[in-house]
Amino acid sequence: MKACGLIVEYNPLHNGHLYHIEEAKSISQADCMIAVMSGSFLQRGEPAIIDKFHRAEAALASGIDIIIELPYPYAVQSSRLFAKGSVHSLSELGVSSICFGSESGDISNFTSSYCLLKENEAIYTGLLKEYLSAGLSFPLASMKALEFIGLTTGQMDLSQPNNILGFSYVKTILDNHLPIKPFTIKRTNNEYHEQEISSSIASATSIRRELILQNQITKNITDTLPQPTRKLLNDYKQTANLWHTWEDYFPLLHYRVMTISVHELSLIEGVDEGIEGRIKQTAKQATSFKQWMGEMKTKRYTWTRLQRMFIHILTNTKKADMKQVLSTNEVPYIRILGLTNTGQAYVKEQKKEMEIPIITQMSRDLPPMLEIEEKASQAYYSILSPTKRIQLQRQEIQPPILR
Repeated sequence: MKACGLIVEYNPLHNGHLYHIEEAKSISQADCMIAVMSGSFLQRGEPAIIDKFHRAEAALASGIDIIIELPYPYAVQSSRLFAKGSVHSLSELGVSSICFGSESGDISNFTSSYCLLKENEAIYTGLLKEYLSAGLSFPLASMKALEFIGLTTGQMDLSQPNNILGFSYVKTILDNHLPIKPFTIKRTNNEYHEQEISSSIASATSIRRELILQNQITKNITDTLPQPTRKLLNDYKQTANLWHTWEDYFPLLHYRVMTISVHELSLIEGVDEGIEGRIKQTAKQATSFKQWMGEMKTKRYTWTRLQRMFIHILTNTKKADMKQVLSTNEVPYIRILGLTNTGQAYVKEQKKEMEIPIITQMSRDLPPMLEIEEKASQAYYSILSPTKRIQLQRQEIQPPILR
């Protein structure tokens, strides 16, 4: 069987994602569609609006055959590490291709840009260090260095968010000589960060914004979502009594910061360059997550970088823990969240060739990376009532979703 891999968050799965699944299957001519999906917390440092199991079920109802979890140490990270974990996970499952959405829409732009970067790597690295020393954030410093070597203009603009992620996927494939063919399709009708719903294909950002503002699935939102997503969003809210946002976690995050020492804070992943003092100081006046972020944000510390840092504080993820689990190129396991009959047949066939274990549910003896995942899951559900928290956390020890 031939498999195509997708790298997703489905927060939530919308019509644009449905288009991506259908186009990827057509372009790759795959028999089996495999998605690697972030779990409780996402790449930009945000809680998923509904949990990974409900998002996995929506994916299986929308054309995905196997949905696997991207481990937390890769999921809440920069594009480089996010791509590393995602691509290597799909590679372990034997995909022959990966298809991603981009602003470019032309895979030749990504491969030629990779060659251009390789030719100018010393220049890029030198400029990056120079801009970082001048106090710029990593994304801005990187963009300015890429601009100098001609990678933010013309046919390939690496200042665009999906181009950046796509380039990281292609770079991971080519750097590691993986037998995977990359494809890309052009994003349609909306920008990644677009705030307002303007058509039936809308950004996940605009959909989440209206969901939270209206506290219900309005007619405007209905037109942007497949029926399984609408159902599972409603099912989750009926069970949990909320859709997750950062503001829900503010009291717990604030308590964590106020009750640990500056030294303990400095040991947390992402708390770098002495920012622990600023975190403690601003916490004294913080009245909401949004207001706290506004006080924390600087030229060097972007909103996304701060959100990731706060996620690691919330989950008590230490630098030493992350260093240990990210010290190798290999992912230590594949965790399956759900699969179809086609997916089951593919896994049965592929399992014979795999050198790492397939995990289908939590057990007592967990590898270090899965221990971090378990902590993240506990933090994610911690804002729910005890009864709801126990009910939803029980999903972690149940077999994968079958469809």
